Amino acid sequence: MDNQTLIRRIKETSYLEGDFVLRSGKRSTYYLDKYLFETQPDVLRALGKAFCGHLSEDVTRIAGAELGGVALAAATAMEAEKPWVIIRNSKKDYGTSKMIEGKLEPGDGVLLVEDIATTGGQVLEAAKIITAAGATVKKIVSVIDRKQGAREQIEQAGFVFDSLMTKDDLGIND
Repeated sequence: MDNQTLIRRIKETSYLEGDFVLRSGKRSTYYLDKYLFETQPDVLRALGKAFCGHLSEDVTRIAGAELGGVALAAATAMEAEKPWVIIRNSKKDYGTSKMIEGKLEPGDGVLLVEDIATTGGQVLEAAKIITAAGATVKKIVSVIDRKQGAREQIEQAGFVFDSLMTKDDLGIND
């Protein structure tokens, strides 16, 4: 799937208008429902391939934060044939009580994939967990940058950030 078709498919499957409260607490007149585009096989496959375009030779693992980053990390890992990990939002109080599911080794280089970046809050929390485990986040890449401060926050925290598309690419003017 070419980039323009991917952009069209994401907008047609996930763009909603109304009054929404985002995870960041901000209000918005539009919402991009990541689960509506991530559950489309053609879109998910294309996203995995697109994320692979951001791999560098020193990336040994793919990571995604629960819940929206999980399918993206899995698709990318399968395309790249690299292992992947899930970063939890909070420690579970049963079983192994880990914040990282899967195997992350000290020294691993990580491509951290994100669904929609608004302020960057969730992905920065995931990056801190990865760093605390002794791995290095080589790059953070989101599917969509809403252009509401995520890039600035992520780069200010010392991480490299990119996105596959922005709200402008989707033709969203708010």
